[in-house]
This record gives sequence, C-alpha cells and structure tokens, in this order.
Amino acid sequence: MTSGHFFNDPRIFHKECRTLAQQGFEVHFIAPDGPEKIESGVHIHGIPGGSIRIKRMFVTTYRVYRKAKEIDAHIYHFHDPDLILAGLLLKKAGKKVIYDVHEDVPRQILSKQWIPKPLRKFVSRLFETLEKAVSKKFDGIIAATPFIAQRFERYGCNTEVICNFPEVDELILDESIPFPQENSVIYIGGYSRVRGLFHMIEAIGMTDYRLYLAGYFLEKSDIDAVKSMSGWKKTVELGFLNRDQIRQYFARSRAGLVVLHPIVNYLEAYPVKMFEYMSAGLPIIASNFPLWREIVEGNQCGICVNPLNSEEIKQAIEWIMEHPEEAEKMGQNGRRAVEEKYNWEKEGQKLMAFYNRL
Repeated sequence: MTSGHFFNDPRIFHKECRTLAQQGFEVHFIAPDGPEKIESGVHIHGIPGGSIRIKRMFVTTYRVYRKAKEIDAHIYHFHDPDLILAGLLLKKAGKKVIYDVHEDVPRQILSKQWIPKPLRKFVSRLFETLEKAVSKKFDGIIAATPFIAQRFERYGCNTEVICNFPEVDELILDESIPFPQENSVIYIGGYSRVRGLFHMIEAIGMTDYRLYLAGYFLEKSDIDAVKSMSGWKKTVELGFLNRDQIRQYFARSRAGLVVLHPIVNYLEAYPVKMFEYMSAGLPIIASNFPLWREIVEGNQCGICVNPLNSEEIKQAIEWIMEHPEEAEKMGQNGRRAVEEKYNWEKEGQKLMAFYNRL
C-alpha cells in the first residue's frame, strides 16, 4: 500500500512486490494513479491520487484503505507515514501489518519547506512520539537503513533492515560500449537545493563538460532560479526516465553525482542513486559524510567532496575527466562491491525470511 509513490516505484514494485510474487505469494499493490492490471505476477490497483499535499494526506489515504479492506489480504505492508492510521485500523481488524520506513521521518520534517520553520521542531517531536507509540502495535517494521532500524529496535519493535540496493544485473552496461561515450556526468532522482542542485550547476558551469539531470524538481521555486545560472547552459534536463533510459544515459556518462547537503536526514542515509551508479560501473562523486566516505573510499569507487563547495565538486569532475584509466578502475571497484554485498538479491532473501516468520 502506498499513498505517495508511483505504481512502478523501484523499491516497492520492482523489488519487493515482484520478489514476493516470484516466491509464490499472491501480491496486490495499491498505488495512486496506477493502472488496473497484472504485471510480473503482481495485481496492481490504481486509485485516484492528487498532487495537492492535503488531499493526499486525507482523501488518497482513505481511498487506499478502502481498497485494502476490499482486497481482504492476510498481510498488509504500507510505505508512507500517511497510512499509519490505515495500518492501525487493519491491525484492529485482525490483520498482520508491516510498516516499511524509507526515511527517518522525524529528522526529515526538520527540512520540510512546506512546514513553517518555527513549527518544524514541534512537528518533528510530535510525529516521533506518535510513531513510537503506534509502531509497537504493528507486526513488523522494515527499515531502509541500519540507522532507521536502530530507533525502532530501541522501541522494542520486530525490525528488519532491508536496504534499497540495486538488482545486480539491472543497470549493468553493455561491455561493447567504449568507456566512456561523452564528457558528461549525471545525477538521477529528485533535485532541489538541499540535494545539491545549485552547487552541481555552479560546478559544471566552471568546466567544459556537461551535466545530465534525470528526475524532477522537488521545489517549483527552484526552477527559475537555477535556470538563470550560467551553468544551466551546460546542463541537460532529461526529466523522469524509465530504467532502460537510465541505463542508456549511464553509458554516456563518466561519473555519477550524489552531493546532498549535510542535513540530519541525509548523514546516515543510503541513497539508492549511489549504489545504482556503482552497479553501472560509474565512479562516484559523493558528499564527504563519514558513512558515505566509508562506502566510497572503503571500496575505492569514487571521490568524496564537501557538498557545499562548488570548487571541490568541479575539481572532482575534472579529475575524473583527466584520469580515465583511474576512473574506470573506480567504476570496476564499485561494480564489484555491488556484486558482493550491495545488491537486492541479498536483501530480497531477507524480505522473504521476514514474511515467512510472520
């Protein structure tokens, strides 16, 4: 069940739903604005959604809950804090309920632009108190990172870490394609100020290279501001891409960028884009957070920079371009790390074990 993700969401549909269906579970996926069809053995149920936040929090969540009751499943697995009440109602009806926690929401609230700044700490504490009280009522918590899991383990919840790592072969590049095709770097995912958008544009503007942006603006207020920057002339906004298109643009790029700002919700995060770059054999230019430095430098698969320093980002891009053999070696190291440990195949086995225990 989701009230805020697309029906083809990589974690929910392509990984979790498909893995469960492949192992013999009858899987129904309820998502806003999705089609009504069966794909990869998964019954997809689209319900009317909406882009207005308040509508999603109330109307969309009620529609998801109503559809969930109609399906009458044995286990319900929801992916949005908006659906906590729906989860409680299903639990009261005697169902087994799993809360899949993608983000450290109390810390995430502290950087939500739509919440007035003076209210953010209060809202964060209020939500954390609520989450602590209700999460123990659910049959299981699935946490997307070890850091998130630690909080729920302290609450005494039945918790499993299932990271959003890539499938081993999904994004691997055709070895017949020369490395690399273009003097370009790429960023995939939602882009905003705190995700490094302005520093990436400023950095690429100081080089002779190109930046691909594959995703969407998270804040409409950023659009005009970023397009007025000189670096925008060297930026190609691709919009939202499907997985085959992402693979094609990875093949054109020489490095992947993940230069998120050091806000509390990112410091201990496992950004899926970083592991997808590694899966495709691209060297990474990443924020120098201790956890990320341990992954990137520990596997010798990229360069860590101060994400608030456009000059450092620019220097890292230029180093990658000027040292193709070393950069290719970094990409190979990242690919090997995904094959050995950062892959969905291992996480999918943990998901199946968790469901079987329930």
